[in-house]
Amino acid sequence: MSAINPMQARNRKIRVLMAKVGLDGHDVGARVVARGLLDAGMEVIYTGLRRTTEETVRAAIEEDVDWVGVSILSGAHRTLLPKLRRLLDEQGASDIRIIAGGVIPQEDIAELLAGGVSRVFLSGTSVSEIVDYLIAETRHD
Repeated sequence: MSAINPMQARNRKIRVLMAKVGLDGHDVGARVVARGLLDAGMEVIYTGLRRTTEETVRAAIEEDVDWVGVSILSGAHRTLLPKLRRLLDEQGASDIRIIAGGVIPQEDIAELLAGGVSRVFLSGTSVSEIVDYLIAETRHD
């Protein structure tokens, strides 16, 4: 008997919006993660560089995503990520969860988690670890 593929056990594919919020102009990591999520069978929407939190929230709601994945290297994570969570909540999209990755100091992680980020993936995290987390944490009715 073969194991059930978690991606096939769902009513629809996991949908992830990959975002580069703020002035950060480096997107190699975001593109690598996006490709890995696609290869794992997820649907991925990439917003492109230098998006505002408002643009990101609008796109997340319009695209009916499960997750917003934010790659951030600029050091503005303590400002942008809580604002993103607040805006999603204000727009009635509290069911959309946030993951973050990039250059985020270890000592900032607890604050980000308390501010509504579901998980922080530090530089060097394997794409398979991110995929496994999203599959395990996504519930579709």
